[in-house]
Amino acid sequence: MSQPAQNPDQDAKYPKPLMWGLVILRVAVGWHFLYEGVTKLLDPNWTAAAFLAESRWFLAPLFRWIVANPTALELADQLNMWGLTLIGLALIVGCFTRLASLAGALLLFLYYVASPPLIGMGSPRAEGNYLLIDKNLIELVLLCVLAVIPTGRFLGLDYLIHAWRRRKADAQATPESQPSPLSLERRHLLVRSFATIPVLGGFAWEVARKREYDSLEERHLLSAQGSLDGMTTATTKTFHFANLKELKGKIPTGRIKNLEVSRLIAGGNLIGGWAHSRDLIYVSKLIKAYHSDEKVFETLSLAEQCGVNTLLTNPQLCRVINKYWRTRGGKIQFISDCALGNDVIKGIDLSIEGGADACYVQGGIADKLYKEGKTDQIAKALDHIRQSGLPAGIGAHLLETVKECVRLGMKPDFWVKTLHRCDYWSARVGEAENDNNWCADPEEVMQFMNSLEEPWIAYKVLAAGAIEPKHGFKFAFEGGADFICVGMYDFQVVEDANVALDTLASCDTARTRPWRA
Repeated sequence: MSQPAQNPDQDAKYPKPLMWGLVILRVAVGWHFLYEGVTKLLDPNWTAAAFLAESRWFLAPLFRWIVANPTALELADQLNMWGLTLIGLALIVGCFTRLASLAGALLLFLYYVASPPLIGMGSPRAEGNYLLIDKNLIELVLLCVLAVIPTGRFLGLDYLIHAWRRRKADAQATPESQPSPLSLERRHLLVRSFATIPVLGGFAWEVARKREYDSLEERHLLSAQGSLDGMTTATTKTFHFANLKELKGKIPTGRIKNLEVSRLIAGGNLIGGWAHSRDLIYVSKLIKAYHSDEKVFETLSLAEQCGVNTLLTNPQLCRVINKYWRTRGGKIQFISDCALGNDVIKGIDLSIEGGADACYVQGGIADKLYKEGKTDQIAKALDHIRQSGLPAGIGAHLLETVKECVRLGMKPDFWVKTLHRCDYWSARVGEAENDNNWCADPEEVMQFMNSLEEPWIAYKVLAAGAIEPKHGFKFAFEGGADFICVGMYDFQVVEDANVALDTLASCDTARTRPWRA
Protein backbone atom coordinates (compact mmCIF):
# COMPACT_ATOMS: atom_id res chain seq x y z
CA MET A 1 0.00 0.00 0.00
CA SER A 2 1.44 3.39 -0.95
CA GLN A 3 2.53 5.86 1.70
CA PRO A 4 0.84 9.26 1.86
CA ALA A 5 2.92 11.96 0.25
CA GLN A 6 4.86 14.46 2.30
CA ASN A 7 3.84 18.08 1.91
CA PRO A 8 6.29 19.98 -0.28
CA ASP A 9 6.12 22.98 2.02
CA GLN A 10 7.77 23.36 5.41
CA ASP A 11 4.71 24.17 7.52
CA ALA A 12 6.02 22.13 10.42
CA LYS A 13 9.19 24.19 10.67
CA TYR A 14 7.61 27.68 10.75
CA PRO A 15 4.33 28.73 12.41
CA LYS A 16 1.59 29.50 9.89
CA PRO A 17 0.84 33.00 11.30
CA LEU A 18 4.52 33.89 10.77
CA MET A 19 4.45 32.56 7.21
CA TRP A 20 1.26 34.41 6.34
CA GLY A 21 2.71 37.64 7.73
CA LEU A 22 5.94 37.23 5.76
CA VAL A 23 4.03 36.43 2.56
CA ILE A 24 2.06 39.66 2.93
CA LEU A 25 5.30 41.60 3.46
CA ARG A 26 6.90 39.84 0.50
CA VAL A 27 4.03 40.78 -1.80
CA ALA A 28 4.06 44.38 -0.52
CA VAL A 29 7.79 44.78 -1.19
CA GLY A 30 7.31 43.08 -4.55
CA TRP A 31 4.59 45.57 -5.46
CA HIS A 32 6.93 48.44 -4.55
CA PHE A 33 9.79 47.01 -6.64
CA LEU A 34 7.53 46.23 -9.60
CA TYR A 35 5.95 49.67 -9.73
CA GLU A 36 9.35 51.38 -9.44
CA GLY A 37 10.60 49.28 -12.36
CA VAL A 38 7.52 49.66 -14.57
CA THR A 39 7.43 53.43 -14.03
CA LYS A 40 11.03 53.73 -15.17
CA LEU A 41 10.46 51.45 -18.17
CA LEU A 42 7.52 53.57 -19.29
CA ASP A 43 9.50 56.81 -19.00
CA PRO A 44 11.82 57.16 -22.03
CA ASN A 45 13.71 60.00 -20.34
CA TRP A 46 14.47 58.26 -17.06
CA THR A 47 18.10 57.84 -16.05
CA ALA A 48 19.94 57.20 -12.79
CA ALA A 49 22.59 59.77 -13.71
CA ALA A 50 21.52 62.53 -11.31
CA PHE A 51 21.14 60.08 -8.41
CA LEU A 52 24.56 58.53 -9.03
CA ALA A 53 26.25 61.90 -9.55
CA GLU A 54 25.11 63.03 -6.10
CA SER A 55 26.83 60.13 -4.33
CA ARG A 56 29.53 61.08 -1.83
CA TRP A 57 30.30 57.88 0.12
CA PHE A 58 32.96 55.25 -0.54
CA LEU A 59 31.56 54.10 -3.91
CA ALA A 60 31.20 57.68 -5.21
CA PRO A 61 34.20 57.39 -7.62
CA LEU A 62 32.64 54.29 -9.20
CA PHE A 63 29.24 55.97 -9.55
CA ARG A 64 30.76 59.11 -11.08
CA TRP A 65 32.70 56.93 -13.53
CA ILE A 66 29.43 55.29 -14.55
CA VAL A 67 27.79 58.68 -15.10
CA ALA A 68 30.73 59.90 -17.19
CA ASN A 69 30.61 56.85 -19.51
CA PRO A 70 27.47 56.64 -21.69
CA THR A 71 27.75 52.87 -22.21
CA ALA A 72 28.16 52.18 -18.51
CA LEU A 73 25.31 54.54 -17.68
CA GLU A 74 23.01 52.86 -20.20
CA LEU A 75 23.87 49.45 -18.72
CA ALA A 76 23.23 50.75 -15.18
CA ASP A 77 19.88 52.19 -16.26
CA GLN A 78 18.81 48.92 -17.91
CA LEU A 79 19.88 46.86 -14.88
CA ASN A 80 17.93 49.21 -12.64
CA MET A 81 14.74 49.16 -14.68
CA TRP A 82 14.66 45.45 -15.46
CA GLY A 83 16.12 44.43 -12.11
CA LEU A 84 13.38 46.22 -10.20
CA THR A 85 10.70 44.86 -12.52
CA LEU A 86 11.80 41.22 -12.50
CA ILE A 87 12.55 41.17 -8.77
CA GLY A 88 9.13 42.67 -8.10
CA LEU A 89 7.41 40.06 -10.26
CA ALA A 90 9.30 37.21 -8.60
CA LEU A 91 8.47 38.43 -5.10
CA ILE A 92 4.77 38.84 -5.83
CA VAL A 93 4.30 35.39 -7.38
CA GLY A 94 6.81 33.70 -5.06
CA CYS A 95 9.03 32.36 -7.84
CA PHE A 96 12.75 31.80 -7.09
CA THR A 97 12.04 33.81 -3.96
CA ARG A 98 15.44 33.31 -2.34
CA LEU A 99 17.31 34.46 -5.47
CA ALA A 100 14.96 37.42 -5.96
CA SER A 101 15.34 38.41 -2.30
CA LEU A 102 19.13 38.33 -2.49
CA ALA A 103 19.15 40.29 -5.77
CA GLY A 104 16.76 42.86 -4.29
CA ALA A 105 18.89 43.17 -1.15
CA LEU A 106 22.00 43.79 -3.29
CA LEU A 107 20.18 46.48 -5.31
CA LEU A 108 18.98 48.16 -2.13
CA PHE A 109 22.50 48.03 -0.70
CA LEU A 110 23.76 49.95 -3.73
CA TYR A 111 20.95 52.49 -3.31
CA TYR A 112 21.85 52.85 0.35
CA VAL A 113 25.57 53.45 -0.18
CA ALA A 114 24.85 55.83 -3.08
CA SER A 115 22.79 58.06 -0.80
CA PRO A 116 23.27 57.02 2.83
CA PRO A 117 21.27 58.78 5.55
CA LEU A 118 24.49 59.71 7.31
CA ILE A 119 25.29 63.14 8.68
CA GLY A 120 26.22 65.41 5.79
CA MET A 121 25.67 62.73 3.13
CA GLY A 122 21.93 62.48 2.66
CA SER A 123 20.48 63.34 -0.73
CA PRO A 124 18.35 66.50 -1.07
CA ARG A 125 15.97 64.30 -3.09
CA ALA A 126 15.05 62.24 0.00
CA GLU A 127 11.31 62.41 0.63
CA GLY A 128 11.58 62.01 4.39
CA ASN A 129 13.86 62.56 7.36
CA TYR A 130 16.28 59.74 8.10
CA LEU A 131 19.25 59.08 10.36
CA LEU A 132 21.21 55.85 9.66
CA ILE A 133 17.98 53.95 8.95
CA ASP A 134 15.91 54.63 5.83
CA LYS A 135 13.36 52.70 3.78
CA ASN A 136 16.12 51.15 1.65
CA LEU A 137 17.81 49.64 4.70
CA ILE A 138 14.49 48.46 6.17
CA GLU A 139 13.50 46.66 2.95
CA LEU A 140 17.04 45.30 2.64
CA VAL A 141 16.79 43.68 6.10
CA LEU A 142 13.35 42.28 5.27
CA LEU A 143 14.62 40.76 2.02
CA CYS A 144 17.48 39.13 3.91
CA VAL A 145 14.87 37.50 6.16
CA LEU A 146 12.85 36.38 3.11
CA ALA A 147 16.01 34.88 1.62
CA VAL A 148 16.32 32.63 4.71
CA ILE A 149 12.66 31.68 5.26
CA PRO A 150 11.13 30.00 2.16
CA THR A 151 7.84 31.88 1.92
CA GLY A 152 7.59 30.95 -1.75
CA ARG A 153 7.18 27.29 -0.76
CA PHE A 154 4.40 28.26 1.64
CA LEU A 155 2.51 30.38 -0.89
CA GLY A 156 3.81 30.92 -4.39
CA LEU A 157 5.22 29.27 -7.49
CA ASP A 158 8.12 27.94 -5.45
CA TYR A 159 5.55 25.55 -3.91
CA LEU A 160 4.84 24.18 -7.40
CA ILE A 161 8.54 23.96 -8.29
CA HIS A 162 9.35 22.20 -5.04
CA ALA A 163 6.41 19.81 -5.48
CA TRP A 164 7.55 18.99 -9.01
CA ARG A 165 11.05 18.20 -7.76
CA ARG A 166 9.66 16.00 -4.97
CA ARG A 167 7.38 14.26 -7.44
CA LYS A 168 10.29 13.57 -9.76
CA ALA A 169 12.34 12.18 -6.88
CA ASP A 170 9.43 10.06 -5.61
CA ALA A 171 8.77 8.70 -9.11
CA GLN A 172 12.23 7.22 -9.18
CA ALA A 173 11.63 5.52 -5.82
CA THR A 174 7.97 4.46 -6.36
CA PRO A 175 6.97 1.45 -8.53
CA GLU A 176 5.20 2.48 -11.75
CA SER A 177 2.12 0.47 -10.79
CA GLN A 178 1.41 2.77 -7.85
CA PRO A 179 -0.45 6.05 -8.38
CA SER A 180 1.39 9.32 -8.15
CA PRO A 181 1.56 10.33 -4.48
CA LEU A 182 0.72 13.93 -5.39
CA SER A 183 -2.34 13.21 -7.52
CA LEU A 184 -4.68 13.48 -4.52
CA GLU A 185 -3.27 16.91 -3.65
CA ARG A 186 -3.52 18.55 -7.07
CA ARG A 187 -6.17 21.07 -6.06
CA HIS A 188 -4.24 21.92 -2.92
CA LEU A 189 -1.10 22.27 -5.05
CA LEU A 190 -2.67 24.69 -7.52
CA VAL A 191 -4.24 26.84 -4.81
CA ARG A 192 -1.00 27.19 -2.87
CA SER A 193 1.08 27.80 -6.02
CA PHE A 194 -1.07 30.42 -7.72
CA ALA A 195 -2.63 32.13 -4.69
CA THR A 196 -0.74 35.40 -5.21
CA ILE A 197 -1.20 35.60 -9.01
CA PRO A 198 -4.39 37.71 -8.66
CA VAL A 199 -2.21 40.42 -7.10
CA LEU A 200 -0.66 40.93 -10.55
CA GLY A 201 -4.14 41.50 -11.96
CA GLY A 202 -4.78 44.15 -9.33
CA PHE A 203 -1.40 45.69 -10.03
CA ALA A 204 -2.09 45.89 -13.78
CA TRP A 205 -5.51 47.42 -13.09
CA GLU A 206 -4.07 50.10 -10.81
CA VAL A 207 -1.23 50.93 -13.20
CA ALA A 208 -3.74 51.32 -16.06
CA ARG A 209 -5.90 53.59 -13.90
CA LYS A 210 -2.85 55.67 -12.92
CA ARG A 211 -1.76 56.09 -16.52
CA GLU A 212 -5.28 56.98 -17.57
CA TYR A 213 -5.41 59.58 -14.80
CA ASP A 214 -2.02 61.03 -15.82
CA SER A 215 -3.13 61.13 -19.46
CA LEU A 216 -6.37 62.86 -18.47
CA GLU A 217 -4.45 65.45 -16.47
CA GLU A 218 -2.17 66.08 -19.44
CA ARG A 219 -5.12 66.46 -21.80
CA HIS A 220 -6.75 68.95 -19.44
CA LEU A 221 -3.46 70.84 -19.24
CA LEU A 222 -3.06 70.99 -23.00
CA SER A 223 -6.69 71.96 -23.55
CA ALA A 224 -6.26 74.73 -20.99
CA GLN A 225 -3.27 75.98 -22.92
CA GLY A 226 -5.23 75.93 -26.16
CA SER A 227 -8.04 77.97 -24.61
CA LEU A 228 -5.64 80.79 -23.84
CA ASP A 229 -5.31 81.76 -27.50
CA GLY A 230 -1.58 81.33 -27.55
CA MET A 231 -1.01 82.84 -24.10
CA THR A 232 0.86 80.78 -21.53
CA THR A 233 1.06 81.03 -17.77
CA ALA A 234 3.24 79.52 -15.07
CA THR A 235 0.48 77.09 -14.09
CA THR A 236 -0.45 75.88 -17.57
CA LYS A 237 2.72 75.91 -19.62
CA THR A 238 4.49 72.58 -19.86
CA PHE A 239 8.21 72.36 -20.50
CA HIS A 240 10.58 69.56 -21.39
CA PHE A 241 13.42 68.88 -18.97
CA ALA A 242 16.11 67.43 -21.23
CA ASN A 243 18.33 64.83 -19.59
CA LEU A 244 21.72 63.35 -20.34
CA LYS A 245 20.29 60.67 -22.61
CA GLU A 246 19.37 63.45 -25.05
CA LEU A 247 22.80 65.08 -25.01
CA LYS A 248 24.14 65.31 -28.56
CA GLY A 249 27.82 65.40 -27.59
CA LYS A 250 30.41 67.19 -25.50
CA ILE A 251 30.99 70.92 -25.82
CA PRO A 252 34.22 71.59 -27.79
CA THR A 253 36.98 73.66 -26.22
CA GLY A 254 39.37 76.47 -27.10
CA ARG A 255 42.38 77.91 -25.33
CA ILE A 256 42.92 81.06 -23.30
CA LYS A 257 46.69 81.22 -22.88
CA ASN A 258 47.48 77.80 -21.35
CA LEU A 259 43.93 77.14 -20.15
CA GLU A 260 41.60 74.82 -22.09
CA VAL A 261 38.10 76.26 -21.86
CA SER A 262 34.75 74.96 -23.12
CA ARG A 263 33.09 77.17 -25.74
CA LEU A 264 30.02 77.30 -23.49
CA ILE A 265 30.93 78.62 -20.02
CA ALA A 266 28.57 78.39 -17.06
CA GLY A 267 27.72 81.79 -15.61
CA GLY A 268 27.61 82.26 -11.85
CA ASN A 269 24.96 84.97 -11.42
CA LEU A 270 22.07 82.54 -10.98
CA ILE A 271 24.06 80.30 -8.65
CA GLY A 272 25.14 83.26 -6.55
CA GLY A 273 21.69 84.84 -6.45
CA TRP A 274 22.51 87.93 -8.53
CA ALA A 275 19.47 88.11 -10.78
CA HIS A 276 18.84 90.81 -13.38
CA SER A 277 15.13 90.61 -12.80
CA ARG A 278 14.02 94.03 -14.09
CA ASP A 279 10.86 94.93 -12.14
CA LEU A 280 10.56 91.53 -10.42
CA ILE A 281 12.23 92.47 -7.14
CA TYR A 282 11.65 89.07 -5.51
CA VAL A 283 13.59 87.01 -8.06
CA SER A 284 17.02 87.32 -6.45
CA LYS A 285 15.65 85.95 -3.17
CA LEU A 286 13.84 83.20 -5.05
CA ILE A 287 16.94 81.90 -6.84
CA LYS A 288 18.99 82.12 -3.64
CA ALA A 289 16.42 79.89 -1.97
CA TYR A 290 16.49 77.48 -4.93
CA HIS A 291 20.28 77.25 -5.14
CA SER A 292 21.24 75.43 -1.99
CA ASP A 293 24.76 74.02 -1.94
CA GLU A 294 23.38 70.65 -3.00
CA LYS A 295 21.49 72.16 -5.93
CA VAL A 296 24.61 74.05 -7.01
CA PHE A 297 26.63 70.82 -6.86
CA GLU A 298 24.00 69.00 -8.91
CA THR A 299 24.01 71.79 -11.52
CA LEU A 300 27.80 71.92 -11.78
CA SER A 301 28.05 68.13 -12.02
CA LEU A 302 25.47 68.09 -14.81
CA ALA A 303 27.36 70.86 -16.63
CA GLU A 304 30.62 68.91 -16.42
CA GLN A 305 28.93 65.84 -17.86
CA CYS A 306 27.89 67.97 -20.83
CA GLY A 307 31.48 69.08 -21.40
CA VAL A 308 31.10 72.51 -19.78
CA ASN A 309 34.43 72.61 -17.96
CA THR A 310 34.50 76.23 -16.76
CA LEU A 311 32.46 78.42 -14.42
CA LEU A 312 32.74 82.20 -14.54
CA THR A 313 31.66 83.86 -11.32
CA ASN A 314 32.43 86.02 -8.30
CA PRO A 315 35.10 85.30 -5.62
CA GLN A 316 32.30 85.22 -3.04
CA LEU A 317 31.43 81.78 -4.41
CA CYS A 318 34.90 80.40 -3.63
CA ARG A 319 33.47 78.59 -0.59
CA VAL A 320 30.85 76.73 -2.64
CA ILE A 321 33.27 75.91 -5.46
CA ASN A 322 35.91 74.58 -3.08
CA LYS A 323 33.29 72.50 -1.28
CA TYR A 324 32.18 71.08 -4.63
CA TRP A 325 35.76 70.17 -5.52
CA ARG A 326 36.38 68.66 -2.09
CA THR A 327 33.16 66.73 -1.46
CA ARG A 328 32.10 65.81 -5.00
CA GLY A 329 35.46 65.45 -6.71
CA GLY A 330 34.40 68.10 -9.22
CA LYS A 331 36.93 69.31 -11.78
CA ILE A 332 35.18 72.40 -13.15
CA GLN A 333 37.52 75.36 -13.67
CA PHE A 334 36.86 78.73 -12.08
CA ILE A 335 37.32 82.09 -13.83
CA SER A 336 36.87 84.89 -11.30
CA ASP A 337 35.62 88.39 -12.05
CA CYS A 338 37.48 89.54 -8.88
CA ALA A 339 34.57 91.82 -7.86
CA LEU A 340 34.82 92.54 -4.14
CA GLY A 341 33.55 96.03 -3.44
CA ASN A 342 35.87 98.70 -4.79
CA ASP A 343 39.12 96.92 -3.92
CA VAL A 344 40.16 95.17 -7.16
CA ILE A 345 43.49 93.92 -5.80
CA LYS A 346 41.84 92.36 -2.75
CA GLY A 347 39.32 90.67 -5.03
CA ILE A 348 42.18 89.28 -7.14
CA ASP A 349 44.03 87.95 -4.08
CA LEU A 350 40.88 86.33 -2.70
CA SER A 351 40.20 84.70 -6.08
CA ILE A 352 43.72 83.31 -6.40
CA GLU A 353 43.59 82.02 -2.83
CA GLY A 354 40.23 80.40 -3.65
CA GLY A 355 41.69 78.43 -6.56
CA ALA A 356 40.77 80.56 -9.58
CA ASP A 357 42.23 79.33 -12.88
CA ALA A 358 41.99 82.78 -14.49
CA CYS A 359 41.05 86.27 -13.34
CA TYR A 360 39.75 89.43 -14.98
CA VAL A 361 38.62 92.90 -14.00
CA GLN A 362 34.84 92.70 -13.76
CA GLY A 363 32.87 94.69 -16.36
CA GLY A 364 31.08 96.97 -13.92
CA ILE A 365 34.33 97.80 -12.12
CA ALA A 366 36.23 98.45 -15.36
CA ASP A 367 33.44 100.72 -16.63
CA LYS A 368 33.49 102.68 -13.37
CA LEU A 369 37.28 103.12 -13.49
CA TYR A 370 37.02 104.30 -17.11
CA LYS A 371 34.33 106.86 -16.28
CA GLU A 372 36.40 108.14 -13.33
CA GLY A 373 39.53 108.47 -15.46
CA LYS A 374 41.32 105.75 -13.48
CA THR A 375 42.00 103.33 -16.34
CA ASP A 376 45.58 102.94 -15.09
CA GLN A 377 44.17 100.85 -12.21
CA ILE A 378 42.95 98.33 -14.78
CA ALA A 379 46.52 97.99 -16.04
CA LYS A 380 47.79 97.54 -12.47
CA ALA A 381 45.19 94.83 -11.89
CA LEU A 382 46.32 93.01 -15.06
CA ASP A 383 49.93 93.06 -13.85
CA HIS A 384 48.88 91.80 -10.41
CA ILE A 385 47.03 88.85 -11.94
CA ARG A 386 49.94 88.00 -14.23
CA GLN A 387 52.36 87.91 -11.31
CA SER A 388 50.46 84.83 -10.13
CA GLY A 389 50.94 83.15 -13.51
CA LEU A 390 47.22 83.09 -14.32
CA PRO A 391 45.59 84.32 -17.55
CA ALA A 392 44.51 87.94 -17.01
CA GLY A 393 41.49 89.56 -18.66
CA ILE A 394 39.47 92.76 -18.88
CA GLY A 395 35.67 92.90 -18.76
CA ALA A 396 33.30 95.63 -19.86
CA HIS A 397 29.71 96.54 -20.55
CA LEU A 398 30.71 99.74 -22.34
CA LEU A 399 32.54 99.44 -25.63
CA GLU A 400 34.29 102.73 -24.75
CA THR A 401 36.02 100.94 -21.86
CA VAL A 402 37.51 98.38 -24.23
CA LYS A 403 38.52 101.06 -26.75
CA GLU A 404 40.29 103.11 -24.06
CA CYS A 405 42.21 100.07 -22.78
CA VAL A 406 43.29 99.26 -26.35
CA ARG A 407 44.28 102.89 -26.96
CA LEU A 408 46.50 102.78 -23.86
CA GLY A 409 48.25 99.67 -25.18
CA MET A 410 46.80 97.10 -22.77
CA LYS A 411 46.92 93.54 -24.07
CA PRO A 412 44.97 91.21 -21.81
CA ASP A 413 44.98 87.47 -22.34
CA PHE A 414 41.24 87.63 -22.98
CA TRP A 415 38.30 90.04 -23.11
CA VAL A 416 34.93 89.63 -21.41
CA LYS A 417 32.41 91.83 -23.24
CA THR A 418 28.63 91.96 -23.35
CA LEU A 419 26.91 91.08 -26.64
CA HIS A 420 23.24 90.56 -27.39
CA ARG A 421 20.50 91.58 -29.78
CA CYS A 422 18.36 94.59 -28.89
CA ASP A 423 15.03 93.52 -30.41
CA TYR A 424 13.45 92.07 -27.26
CA TRP A 425 10.41 93.96 -25.96
CA SER A 426 11.91 95.36 -22.74
CA ALA A 427 15.11 96.75 -24.29
CA ARG A 428 15.27 100.48 -23.72
CA VAL A 429 18.32 101.68 -25.60
CA GLY A 430 19.63 105.19 -25.06
CA GLU A 431 17.71 105.83 -21.83
CA ALA A 432 19.13 106.20 -18.35
CA GLU A 433 20.94 103.22 -16.86
CA ASN A 434 18.52 100.41 -16.16
CA ASP A 435 18.48 96.65 -15.67
CA ASN A 436 17.31 95.60 -19.10
CA ASN A 437 20.05 96.36 -21.64
CA TRP A 438 23.77 95.71 -21.58
CA CYS A 439 24.86 96.17 -25.21
CA ALA A 440 23.42 99.30 -26.77
CA ASP A 441 25.08 98.94 -30.19
CA PRO A 442 25.86 95.25 -30.92
CA GLU A 443 26.90 95.90 -34.52
CA GLU A 444 29.60 98.35 -33.41
CA VAL A 445 30.70 95.93 -30.67
CA MET A 446 31.13 93.08 -33.15
CA GLN A 447 32.99 95.27 -35.61
CA PHE A 448 35.48 96.50 -33.01
CA MET A 449 35.91 93.23 -31.09
CA ASN A 450 36.54 91.36 -34.32
CA SER A 451 39.56 93.58 -34.93
CA LEU A 452 41.26 92.38 -31.75
CA GLU A 453 43.64 89.43 -31.62
CA GLU A 454 42.82 88.23 -28.11
CA PRO A 455 40.14 85.64 -27.31
CA TRP A 456 36.74 87.08 -26.45
CA ILE A 457 34.20 85.74 -23.96
CA ALA A 458 30.75 87.20 -24.70
CA TYR A 459 28.35 87.46 -21.79
CA LYS A 460 24.77 88.64 -21.30
CA VAL A 461 24.16 86.93 -24.65
CA LEU A 462 20.57 86.17 -23.60
CA ALA A 463 20.02 89.65 -22.13
CA ALA A 464 19.39 88.07 -18.72
CA GLY A 465 16.69 85.71 -19.94
CA ALA A 466 15.00 87.95 -22.52
CA ILE A 467 16.32 86.08 -25.60
CA GLU A 468 15.90 82.41 -26.53
CA PRO A 469 19.20 80.45 -26.46
CA LYS A 470 18.85 79.36 -30.10
CA HIS A 471 18.83 83.03 -31.12
CA GLY A 472 21.27 84.40 -28.56
CA PHE A 473 23.92 81.72 -29.07
CA LYS A 474 23.77 82.08 -32.85
CA PHE A 475 24.06 85.88 -32.67
CA ALA A 476 27.10 85.72 -30.34
CA PHE A 477 29.09 82.98 -32.10
CA GLU A 478 28.41 84.28 -35.59
CA GLY A 479 29.21 87.77 -34.31
CA GLY A 480 32.75 86.73 -33.43
CA ALA A 481 32.71 85.58 -29.80
CA ASP A 482 35.12 82.72 -29.10
CA PHE A 483 33.27 81.69 -25.94
CA ILE A 484 29.88 82.51 -24.46
CA CYS A 485 29.07 82.71 -20.75
CA VAL A 486 25.50 81.73 -19.87
CA GLY A 487 23.77 81.37 -16.52
CA MET A 488 21.85 78.08 -16.40
CA TYR A 489 19.46 76.38 -14.03
CA ASP A 490 19.91 72.62 -13.72
CA PHE A 491 16.89 71.95 -15.97
CA GLN A 492 18.42 74.10 -18.72
CA VAL A 493 21.93 72.65 -18.85
CA VAL A 494 21.45 69.79 -21.32
CA GLU A 495 19.17 71.81 -23.58
CA ASP A 496 21.61 74.75 -23.65
CA ALA A 497 24.50 72.36 -24.37
CA ASN A 498 22.62 70.91 -27.33
CA VAL A 499 21.79 74.39 -28.66
CA ALA A 500 25.45 75.35 -28.35
CA LEU A 501 26.53 72.19 -30.20
CA ASP A 502 24.07 72.84 -33.04
CA THR A 503 25.14 76.48 -33.26
CA LEU A 504 28.86 75.72 -33.28
CA ALA A 505 28.37 73.10 -35.98
CA SER A 506 26.70 75.59 -38.32
CA CYS A 507 28.19 79.00 -37.53
CA ASP A 508 31.57 78.73 -39.28
CA THR A 509 30.19 79.73 -42.68
CA ALA A 510 28.49 82.85 -41.26
CA ARG A 511 31.33 83.81 -38.92
CA THR A 512 33.68 86.52 -40.27
CA ARG A 513 36.19 86.57 -37.41
CA PRO A 514 38.64 83.67 -37.18
CA TRP A 515 38.62 81.72 -33.94
CA ARG A 516 41.11 83.40 -31.62
CA ALA A 517 41.25 80.60 -29.11
